[in-house]
Amino acid sequence: MTGRPTAEQIERLFVGPPPRYTRIQVAEISGIPQPFTERIWRALGFATLPDDAVAFTDADVAVLTRVRAMMESGLLDETTVIRMTRALGQTTARLAQWQAEIVIGATLDPGRPPADADLAAVMELARELLPDFERVLVHVWRAQLAAAGTRLLAITDLAEEPAPPTRLTLAVGFADLVSFTRVSRELDEYGLAELVEGFESRAADVVAAHGGRLVKTIGDEVLFTAAEPATAAEIALELGEAVRREGPDVRVGLAYGPVLPMMGDVFGTTVNLAARLTAIARPGSVVVDEALAGAVEGVAGIEVRRIRRRPARGLGVVQPYVLRRP
Repeated sequence: MTGRPTAEQIERLFVGPPPRYTRIQVAEISGIPQPFTERIWRALGFATLPDDAVAFTDADVAVLTRVRAMMESGLLDETTVIRMTRALGQTTARLAQWQAEIVIGATLDPGRPPADADLAAVMELARELLPDFERVLVHVWRAQLAAAGTRLLAITDLAEEPAPPTRLTLAVGFADLVSFTRVSRELDEYGLAELVEGFESRAADVVAAHGGRLVKTIGDEVLFTAAEPATAAEIALELGEAVRREGPDVRVGLAYGPVLPMMGDVFGTTVNLAARLTAIARPGSVVVDEALAGAVEGVAGIEVRRIRRRPARGLGVVQPYVLRRP
């Protein structure tokens, strides 16, 4: 490919043959009512198109036909389809944006505007990598499904009483960079991006190494969970040590109790308490609630120290503890 790539060329590379159908035609061919196909499209994160816009391909029809078959077999109902679709759309949108930024950042010179030849080179690289990326994506997705199932099984085995899968008992941790606002003012945009990415990558490595789950990252803060309190404590202590070696200090808040998993995130009083404990924590410290402190008391390599009671916004007065290495 030579010259500046067009939007049509980009779509052809990633999606395949050009669109042939309007949204009305897609609904008729797939056998799914048009209002429901529009809900699916919006749940995926795409804008609603005019009735006469030719914007859908044979692949779109094939996917909707599969959805109809799953619904007719009773495997999925409309509510579940929309929830699964929204999860797919939001996750892949972030993944696609992230991967595009990585490839472009690795290929183009950030110090000058890209020429047409540079953009053509990015397109050619994407063309070469796409088949392998697709295979890797499917494999990792299946492996992550297996890991999620294993975590749920482990949590069920650890529970003293049976609990519905919509409510789990987990250790929840927040970790955030200390003085992030001040430090960010001293860095240019590339330095700030490097700081945030470095923090997130170290957090992801530490959480994964101990079998926890990195729920989400929010710039200078990460949220993680673990099935066992001792695992969460080790993650928190090791994360503080890892970040402290290479940049600003970090503080961590941990709580142990019931949580509500939803849309890949976790909610509930336990999550709120972990966030409040993070705000209480001093730079370089790990502060935990009474439930987690009791669960790790006597665990080798972890020392628990009670500190004075503190008010926690929205939760009243709480009894925090500090974790440290002996």
